[in-house]
Amino acid sequence: MPDDTMVGDKPSEAVYDVSVECYAVLGTATLPIAQLLKLGRGAVVELDRRVNDPVDLYVNRKRIAKAEVVVVEDHLAVTITEVLKRAAD
Repeated sequence: MPDDTMVGDKPSEAVYDVSVECYAVLGTATLPIAQLLKLGRGAVVELDRRVNDPVDLYVNRKRIAKAEVVVVEDHLAVTITEVLKRAAD
């Protein structure tokens, strides 16, 4: 069966409306369950990143870029600072 999603080396317009999951990870923390159960409103969970460290940008669970957090109007956003040569887990 021929692949009709490609036109030359470029994807056809049929794939432009396909949604992918995209998220940015500020950092991670490992907590014992006992500590997790004690968390409540106002609790602070320290992450493994510093304030000016880049965040990781994932698409469909693959890390594809590094970015920095910015504010656009009243929303958080990211600016891509580096696109990874190979998607990483």
